[in-house]
Amino acid sequence: MKLQLFFLVSLLFGFTACSTGSPKDNSPIQTGMVKVSILYPNGEGHTFDMDYYAKQHMPMVAELFGEPLRHYAIEEGIGGRTPADPIPYLAIGYFYFDQLTDYENAFGPNAEQILGDIPNYTNVQAVVQISKVVR
Repeated sequence: MKLQLFFLVSLLFGFTACSTGSPKDNSPIQTGMVKVSILYPNGEGHTFDMDYYAKQHMPMVAELFGEPLRHYAIEEGIGGRTPADPIPYLAIGYFYFDQLTDYENAFGPNAEQILGDIPNYTNVQAVVQISKVVR
């Protein structure tokens, strides 16, 4: 039932989750964790290579982040609020950590390599939001 509800909500809001293929997928997302969301807005002339992002970029980042990374997920935009609305985001990536310092310590030393790979899959300026999981 929960899985069916997840797919219904995903379709309603226009996203589909991509499998990450990572053993970290089994880590539960818990209240109090830090969630880093990377949103890639849709727009005229924006391009996004989901295959590269899902099979190359995100696994590379997960490997660089190492043990502090508890889970990551990928969503691909497939529709807007109504059938006539364009998708608001081409893709969204998520990283989950136990605490903010875990993310900061994992990203900092790897920032140049991670950011340097972005032109391989998109020309979009991402929006990043760091949140605390409430529920």
